[in-house]
Amino acid sequence: MIKRRKSIAVMAGDLMIGGNAPISVQTMSTITPSDTEKASADARRLAAYGAEIIRFAVPDMKAAMGLREVVNASPVPIVADIHFDYKLALQAVESGVAALRINPGNIGPDKNVACVVEKVRSSNIPIRIGINSGSLPEDILAEHGGHPTADGMVEGALRHIRILERLDYRNMVISLKSSDVLLMIQAYMNLAERIPYALHLGVTEAGLIREGSIKSAIGIGTLLYHGVGDTIRVSLTGDPAEEIKAGQTILSSLGLRQFGTTLISCPTCGRTQVNLIGLAEKVQQAIAPLKIPLKVAVMGCVVNGPGEAREADFGIAGGKDSGIIFSHGKILKRVPEDKLVESLLEEIRKYIQKGS
Repeated sequence: MIKRRKSIAVMAGDLMIGGNAPISVQTMSTITPSDTEKASADARRLAAYGAEIIRFAVPDMKAAMGLREVVNASPVPIVADIHFDYKLALQAVESGVAALRINPGNIGPDKNVACVVEKVRSSNIPIRIGINSGSLPEDILAEHGGHPTADGMVEGALRHIRILERLDYRNMVISLKSSDVLLMIQAYMNLAERIPYALHLGVTEAGLIREGSIKSAIGIGTLLYHGVGDTIRVSLTGDPAEEIKAGQTILSSLGLRQFGTTLISCPTCGRTQVNLIGLAEKVQQAIAPLKIPLKVAVMGCVVNGPGEAREADFGIAGGKDSGIIFSHGKILKRVPEDKLVESLLEEIRKYIQKGS
């Protein structure tokens, strides 16, 4: 059982981050809010995939103003990602965003920061401070050997945190991202011991879908295993919907969340006498709409499959021209190969109808 680090809870719209709240899954749209129609459609699409928070980059005032329509269209909280121009942050709040991603030290003089803080304070909007190892200030880099270090990243975060604390503002979430997985892990672990605020986890610039998902699973998963982290984003070069799937898989793999039905399948070997990859893909597609916490197995061997997948609620074990349907290792029936998926779904439907 993972014991989570205690953190101060914040509210992003109606979603709690930190405290005892479930660890949420975020993503970032690739559409600018200035294209309100496309951005609104993307927000609805990503929410349907399971995104619980969606972030939008806000490069100019047109985008900041367009956020109003996006916020109204989105079923989940919208975060505005702001760099350098504090007026964009003020307009984003006016447009109704649920949170800001902004670094207080990067938006000009203290009076600019004070304006933003007063605006978010009156609306009870949290600020996410986002530190990136690739953009640490020169003085911090110089103090730490001229290159990013975990201590340097922590120092960068504390610098921004203190700006908000001096303004008596503590409604914040912190992130310390790096494309270096080990650096990211160490930075978060160090910071987690020094602050009470909620932490947003991520490996930045992780790469394409396969490599990026693996790197993120290692970085984010390691921290979550140690109880560190309150919300996550898997950053991938690809469709943001893939980020959501990867994030959900990380959480469900650690037993921290359950997102519907889970598929497990064997890697195949010389005993396999069925097109297991094709069969697993068909099952994955068939169970995707199910929102109940079941584990479904697709195995390539009738002899060993049911026993090896004994923890599965339901499963298929394929053989030559036929296969078996099983539940928790017990064989339910043998069916022809072309009826395997249909028969599996029939057993699952019966289970659901019983209300078990």
